[in-house]
Amino acid sequence: MATDTLRIGIIGAGANTRSRHIPGLRTQNSVEIVGVANRSLASSQKAAKELDIPKAYVDWTEIIADKSIDAVCIGTWPYTHAEMTIAALDAGKHVLCEARMAMNSREAHAMLAASRRNPSRIAQIVPAPMTLPVDQTIADTIAGGAIGNVIAIDLCVSTGDYPNPDLKLHWRQSRDFSGNNIMALGIWYEQMARWVGHAASAFAVGQVVVKHRKDESGARVPITIPDHVDVTGQLQQGGQYRLLLSSVLGHTPSKAEAWIFGGKGTLAFITPNNGEPYLQLGKKGGALGALAIDSTKIGGWRVEEEFVNAVRGREAVTHTDFVTAVKYMEWTDAVTLSMRERREVQLPLL
Repeated sequence: MATDTLRIGIIGAGANTRSRHIPGLRTQNSVEIVGVANRSLASSQKAAKELDIPKAYVDWTEIIADKSIDAVCIGTWPYTHAEMTIAALDAGKHVLCEARMAMNSREAHAMLAASRRNPSRIAQIVPAPMTLPVDQTIADTIAGGAIGNVIAIDLCVSTGDYPNPDLKLHWRQSRDFSGNNIMALGIWYEQMARWVGHAASAFAVGQVVVKHRKDESGARVPITIPDHVDVTGQLQQGGQYRLLLSSVLGHTPSKAEAWIFGGKGTLAFITPNNGEPYLQLGKKGGALGALAIDSTKIGGWRVEEEFVNAVRGREAVTHTDFVTAVKYMEWTDAVTLSMRERREVQLPLL
């Protein structure tokens, strides 16, 4: 496989698959996208024509059964990820699966077990992308002792504007498709964990501000997934965190702000409403100022390159391996459980 052509089947040709994965895979040497399966043969044929893919399959099980296919790229919604991933791994195929990993941590653990049953197969989850350019700088600054021991991290993210009940129902607002995933909560937790490690507990409160939306048929559908959430808890490495995520706040000062407070200094990551993200650092006794990002530490999107390299034995998967993804799914479950039972939930769950 180090030099042979890697034959890949696409399961679910959605927006991210079209804009990211297919173009990214096609830039890799000796990679061939040989077929696609969507929800029906007709939609598979349409996608195959639009994306210049040779073969359209009736459904995803045909791709899994095709012994000429070495790997699959799963671009469907979370409710199908576990079944498809497990079947693909057990059929001897490498898997690149869209985020979020699964509906819940039980499914995520089953996916991890399947990957461990098939250790020669690469299993990768598409990573949270928003902070890739600054992740290494933030992590290295903290690890280098610039701010001392972490006391607290305060992360506030706004993904929308004032409540708008006229917007159509999105699949992320349906538990049938998303499970315990809430908005981009797991995405931001994954990114926070790259900086300060994983959580030791979670206590969450949330609310559904827009209580009904209309689906594609015009039917009025009740919403049960919160559109405004606050999560607090302890960090495994010491210190505590607060993560606020909302899609219904207007006039927020920025899209995202993370303030990491330590015993010797403070580190800030800020994404303005209209502008590029930037970092600031202030040390005890001094002022807060710009933190330059070393050009050698700037990260970026290289998901498809990493996947192909891992299959060929050239590098290990880091963004994102199944063990890491299981941890963010456990945290996601802990958030839902905490809101439901109004208590702090300890991590890991198992």
